[in-house]
Amino acid sequence: MRRGDKPVNIEVTEPVRVEALDLDAQGIARLTPNPEELAQGQSGKVIFIKGALPTELVTYTITSDKVRFSKAKVREILRPAVFRAEPQCKAFGVCGGCTMQHLDIRAQVAMKQRVLEDDLQHIAKTKPEEILRPMGGPAWEYRHRARLSAVNRSIKKGTVLIGFHEGKSGYVADMLACEILPKHVSNLLPEMRKLVMGLSIVDRMPQIEIAVGEPEDPNSDDPKKAKPVTALVLRNLKPLTAADEQLLREFADQHQVWIWLQPKGIETVAPFYPEAGKLCYRLPEFGIEMPFKPADFTQVNHLMNRALVSRAIRLLEPKPSDRVLDLFCGIGNFTLPLATKVKQVLGIEGLASLTSRAKENAHHNQLADKASFMQSDLFEVTTETIASWKKAERWLMDPPREGAMEICKALVELHHQLSDLLPQRIVYVSCNPKTLARDVEILCHHAGYILSSAGIINMFPHTSHVESIAVFERP
Repeated sequence: MRRGDKPVNIEVTEPVRVEALDLDAQGIARLTPNPEELAQGQSGKVIFIKGALPTELVTYTITSDKVRFSKAKVREILRPAVFRAEPQCKAFGVCGGCTMQHLDIRAQVAMKQRVLEDDLQHIAKTKPEEILRPMGGPAWEYRHRARLSAVNRSIKKGTVLIGFHEGKSGYVADMLACEILPKHVSNLLPEMRKLVMGLSIVDRMPQIEIAVGEPEDPNSDDPKKAKPVTALVLRNLKPLTAADEQLLREFADQHQVWIWLQPKGIETVAPFYPEAGKLCYRLPEFGIEMPFKPADFTQVNHLMNRALVSRAIRLLEPKPSDRVLDLFCGIGNFTLPLATKVKQVLGIEGLASLTSRAKENAHHNQLADKASFMQSDLFEVTTETIASWKKAERWLMDPPREGAMEICKALVELHHQLSDLLPQRIVYVSCNPKTLARDVEILCHHAGYILSSAGIINMFPHTSHVESIAVFERP
């Protein structure tokens, strides 16, 4: 027991009103301060209650008791919130994903919008001139990429568990279905258990990565060509036997999946059976087809990605005569649609594998004359680096969770030099509101930009993940 902890599993029958919700979907309540706390000017102790929602009156069981706060789980809900929802997944409360299933989807969106606005206010000390309408899409069966853990240690002797980890735990959840995966993938979970159990390396296959692409030909009369293409990447830490290989081929034929293997690092990912195939997603508004490999980074939610690309390009307001930069471009998710709208676009990416794939995709879509790509470390950027990119009127940035701080700092230096290399307009797509707010502070308070608009994209329903988009302009 760590210092400051008190005995756990303490039942509290005195009701408490839940005031707020944190990003782990825990209800936040505050106890009435005792006389000693009042005399010292202190407020009451904070209780984080798993399973409770704002406005609810609940009793609870303390699971971790510290000096300044306690953690607890709901014992009884005496007055439920009007926005409480019935969780759809049987693994809810055990699986570490989708912690917000008990919250109505509209309330989830409102909460994420509040998180973004609060971070902009408190970290960036900035308020956007316009709050964009939140973007939402399918609440279920939306996740087309997933990394599942496999483990052969189970309370059920002889059973392999394949699924996501339990909440804040190294244990794998015992799940036979997943409501956010496409139905045909969810149905495969029990079958994948049987498959791994039948392999000689059952204890040396810790992970299965899933990537679902769009149908090869959605209008085809051939059922195989009209079905989504599903790839499974099996992490095999030992070589397969001939019997193992035969099992994988039979599984692939029976369930119409594409088996890939990863014996070592990510660079070793390669197709096993069938030998050939095509994973892709499409952006119909721009006439783009984007082939990818199962280990490539792509958005997990295809329909929301279509909406995001459309909104980002619309907010960028590109003109046919413009030259545009797309930073952290990946395989060209924004670059190639932009190439259909502007004179020239340069995509810049830090990973060589993604840069190569982006170039291939430009040729695939016959846009190589308008879209070019280069590899560059975007976490080591100076004014000289930006100068090497040459003048571009508009920038689009889609950084990872770390954000784009070094780029923003370099823009500050250019601002003080009154440089004409500064873009007039920047659209920033973020997967972390805190690093976005940090970068907003740099751009708005030091680089001369105005935050003209910002809003959220509910890319990951039922989770605490906050995806957002922000638009910056020079006055």
